[in-house]
Amino acid sequence: MNLRTIFKSGLSMLLAFSAFAQGPLQKVTINYPNRSGSNWPLFLAKEGGYYQAHGLDVNLVFGVHPAGIAMLVSGEGQMVNSSLEQLMQAASKDGSLVLIGSSLNRGMFALMANKDIASVKALKGKRVAIGQVGDAPYGYLVALLGKSGLSPRDVQWIPVGTDVSGRAAALQSGRADATLLTAPAYFKVEEAGYKTLDNLAEHADIFASTAYIMKKSVVAQDPGLAEKLIMAQAEGIKRFYEDKAFAVSTFLKYDKNAQQSDMERVYDLYAKPNAFERVPYVLTGAVQSVVNQQADPQMAAQMKAYDFHKVIDNEYVSKLVKDGFFEKLYGPSIKAEEQRKAKLAYGK
Repeated sequence: MNLRTIFKSGLSMLLAFSAFAQGPLQKVTINYPNRSGSNWPLFLAKEGGYYQAHGLDVNLVFGVHPAGIAMLVSGEGQMVNSSLEQLMQAASKDGSLVLIGSSLNRGMFALMANKDIASVKALKGKRVAIGQVGDAPYGYLVALLGKSGLSPRDVQWIPVGTDVSGRAAALQSGRADATLLTAPAYFKVEEAGYKTLDNLAEHADIFASTAYIMKKSVVAQDPGLAEKLIMAQAEGIKRFYEDKAFAVSTFLKYDKNAQQSDMERVYDLYAKPNAFERVPYVLTGAVQSVVNQQADPQMAAQMKAYDFHKVIDNEYVSKLVKDGFFEKLYGPSIKAEEQRKAKLAYGK
């Protein structure tokens, strides 16, 4: 065990002791809908002792969408971290919900294709596997195609109705010529001889965002809870950037099927572009991207007509900025990022 590991272990114990000294912990349940890197900050906040340090006893519960929304509405859960698109759709239908932050705006998706397809532009007329028309990966694909001058009508969509494994199977079985896959699923497809045409992580202007959502009544009853959760998850993000070994080992606790070598590579994909947001505002560009990418005409009309100021509240992040939380966490250099992100924040 090296000195850095000893220091980190000691820090976690100190945080836990500090929380114990504060008295009984407040029990909180948070839903996460997938075992992907997008939920890394939650895992780190839990395993690093940061929730405890803020007086919270957090139970992280896995459940695919819309299980998390049902938990919020019923009072079984207090927060969900999920795709911005899913949460905006849910909030537009249920005004009792509020989005309070966003820790990720980049997706680790690779556009994989048969090796005889030379480029994204060469997908014209080809078969592209998706979960279903209108889901989040479909929107990302439409954006990638658009960068090469293709429209949704230029390809043949093959809905497989399942997750990333179903899309990978459609490609490898010959049912589709290309598909969008997350890391680490696309690593194995690469090894099988398929080609990476493009990677979403390289396009900062294509938003693949997540967000934190809570019930308005819970936030109103206990305004400090939202701030504590944002702080703990921000501390988890800082730990991510500082401690690769701990980040990888933590992820493996939540996905027993993941391989360490794969997750070390996935870590680098997130770390290189600083994918996790140090100042987690919900960004205007991300919100507009979701609205613009709606494929279903009825949903598109609903989203365009809805006033999302009713259900997106960046004031909790703004308060933490004003209180100097992020400056204490990251140092004075974070000020420029705070100012830049504040200008990009929805409702600012």
